[in-house]
Amino acid sequence: MAKSCAYISVHPDNPQSRLLEQVVEILNGDGVIAYPTESGYALGCLLDNKTGADQIRQIRRLDEKHELTLMCRDLSNLSEYAKVGNTQFRYLKNNLPGAYTFILPASREVPKRLQAPKRKTIGLRVTPNIVTNELLSYFDKPLLTATLILPGEDHPMTDGWTIQEELGHCLDAVLDGGFSGFEPTTIIDFTDDEPVLVRQGQGEYLE
Repeated sequence: MAKSCAYISVHPDNPQSRLLEQVVEILNGDGVIAYPTESGYALGCLLDNKTGADQIRQIRRLDEKHELTLMCRDLSNLSEYAKVGNTQFRYLKNNLPGAYTFILPASREVPKRLQAPKRKTIGLRVTPNIVTNELLSYFDKPLLTATLILPGEDHPMTDGWTIQEELGHCLDAVLDGGFSGFEPTTIIDFTDDEPVLVRQGQGEYLE
C-alpha cells in the first residue's frame, strides 16, 4: 500500500515553527522524510529508526555496506558521535557549517549497524541550510541521512514538489525549503591526523 506523504512547504529563510513541528512529529513516529541541504535534497530519519534506515537504502538502492551519514546540528553534536582530536577539531571548526562530509572514527554513540564494518568510521555533516538547522534544533540526536540521488542519476534532486510527485508513495513527508544547490559536498577522510580528499565538491579543500 502506498504511503500518505505530507507535503510541508516552509519559508527558506524563516521557517514556520508550527510547520516544522509537523515534521518533528512525523520523524518521532519513525517516519522517513526528504529535506533540503546546501547540496540538494536528502533523505532522513531518526538515528534509532532501523526500519527507516532500510527504507532509505531501498529508495537509493544501496547495499548494507554503504555508509549512511549523520546530519548534526552543530560541532558539539558532531563530537558526540565521532572521535575528534585537536587537529581534526580545529579543521572542522574552520569549515563547518559547510558543504563537507567528513569521515571520522565513530564513537560508542553510533550503532554498530551504521559504522563501516572494517574501519569503524562514520560520515558526518553540519549543513548551513537554515531550514534543516531549525529542524535539527528540535532533537538532541542527528538525522541519519543520505543524499537524494535516484538510481541511475548523477545529481541529487533539488525541488521539493518534484520529489513529492516522484517519491511521495514511499516517503512520510517532504519538507520543501525551496530550491537547493545540486553540487555535492566535498568528502574528506579525517580518520588520521592529516585530511585526505576523497571527492572534490563545492566545499573548498584546504590541506
